[in-house]
Amino acid sequence: MDIKTAEFTLSAPRVSMCPNDTKPEYAFIGRSNVGKSSLINMLSRNKKLAKTSSTPGKTLLINHFLINREWYLVDLPGYGYAKRSKTEVAKLDQMIRGYILEREQLVNVFVLVDIRLEAQKIDLEFINWLGLSSIPFAIIFTKADKLSEGKVKASVDAYVRKMLETWEEMPPYFVTSSEKARGRDEVLDYIDQINKSL
Repeated sequence: MDIKTAEFTLSAPRVSMCPNDTKPEYAFIGRSNVGKSSLINMLSRNKKLAKTSSTPGKTLLINHFLINREWYLVDLPGYGYAKRSKTEVAKLDQMIRGYILEREQLVNVFVLVDIRLEAQKIDLEFINWLGLSSIPFAIIFTKADKLSEGKVKASVDAYVRKMLETWEEMPPYFVTSSEKARGRDEVLDYIDQINKSL
């Protein structure tokens, strides 16, 4: 897929305020500081599309970006903030889960995972919740440029083994690097395949 246009549409504090549109939506989510904004900018080839920040957890709304005037890339707030109050965390969690469960236009969730870390409990819990809620999803391993190729493979293999402890089969997954645009074509081709099947 070739991305010709990528434009910010709106930021919504709740699912009822998302675009009144029937185009398919692909949501991106992950723990704070997983490199989500950098990945979105790499996919769209627009360094200014999603705001990257040195302070994790800046995304507090449901952000919609219209791609090629055909589908939406949705930037969801991260989870697992250490510096937020329980009330704020609960409110964000409610907004995220509300969007994922209620938004009919949502066709796939991409869960971003830092390839340098072993499987984190918070990620696995979120992934299992998606599975139990029958939400289609794929995993994106980020920051692959930070490891040698051997360590990339070892890290992915370890994650797959951990997932298969509770899952019958591994969901689709992609290894990416925002620095080197690795995985860009694979992720966009996957979205393209889904769009063509709708």
